[in-house]
Amino acid sequence: MKQFISFVQKEAIHILRDRRTMLILFGMPIVLMLLFGFAITNDVKNVRTVVVTSQMSPQTQQAVERLATSEYFIIVATVPTPKDAELMIRSQKADLAIVFAAQRQGVQFIVDGADPNMAQQWINYAQQTMAAANFSLFTIHSSLLYNPQMKSAYNFVPAIMGMLLLLICAMMTSVSIVREKERGTMEVLLVSPVRPLMIIVAKAVPYLLQAFLILIIILTMSATVLDVPLAGSLGWIILVSLIYILLALSLGLLISNVAQTQFVALLVSAMVLLLPTVMLSGMLFPIESMPRILQWVSAVIPPRYYISAMRKLMIMGVGIDGVLTEVLVLCVMTALLLFVALKKFNKRLAV
Repeated sequence: MKQFISFVQKEAIHILRDRRTMLILFGMPIVLMLLFGFAITNDVKNVRTVVVTSQMSPQTQQAVERLATSEYFIIVATVPTPKDAELMIRSQKADLAIVFAAQRQGVQFIVDGADPNMAQQWINYAQQTMAAANFSLFTIHSSLLYNPQMKSAYNFVPAIMGMLLLLICAMMTSVSIVREKERGTMEVLLVSPVRPLMIIVAKAVPYLLQAFLILIIILTMSATVLDVPLAGSLGWIILVSLIYILLALSLGLLISNVAQTQFVALLVSAMVLLLPTVMLSGMLFPIESMPRILQWVSAVIPPRYYISAMRKLMIMGVGIDGVLTEVLVLCVMTALLLFVALKKFNKRLAV
């Protein structure tokens, strides 16, 4: 046991001495959290709005004033006809036009649809803002659960957790083991009195502890800096995250068996982990909107289940019974990856 602890201390000291590793481990999570929390956002703000004034009344004027005083819209002009409003949108002078129909029969939205998702959000925000002003030209009954302010950080924080923990644990573990292979020190370690399995575990333990520390930093930043609530049980959030961290460490061990150099390990990590996580995990794009074949591919992407579980636990505040499916899938994936990685590692030793 003393030898195992010595190996853990040796690996921890090596990590702490490497400034580049420390920068990746602790700098990248903070930067990405701030970027996705503040800079990269799909929140609706400052939508340039033009109002068609051909059919204005005191009630419609009240609705326009409500739009103007909100943080989402800026009234850039008033025009007499819908054609004038359309020309302003086509000339990129406005994003949204509101046309009030005659005799209070309704309202028409003319919107720049180059980005259809944002266009739909602009319309939804305009409808909700006008409904909040008791505008009765049309009937709207809406209730936003879990995220009434519609902040994008509520969506991005669980996604960033899934991406960061996977990348850091898997990438750094694989690079650490491959580095030993490149320098020829892995063979020296393997002929030591400590069992090879214990050596691998000892190299993974420091990254496990640092991943747990990163998790605490992310949760603290989300609650204090980004104002993302932790509606669910903190204990369940940490437990599910630990399962996911073990999965990432197992994946890093598997990559280290395939790669022979640190460059190859980084390349494999980027190709196998980064791109699928961003594109197919539901981090940026809804899985339900993907083609059927990509939905099948996303079924084997571990971050998909972790991100889903974190959104339910953190934002929706459900109990562990609400994420049993995701937790079961993560446990099965962890056991499978660990089994394959250790089997390939032992096979490599036998050769």
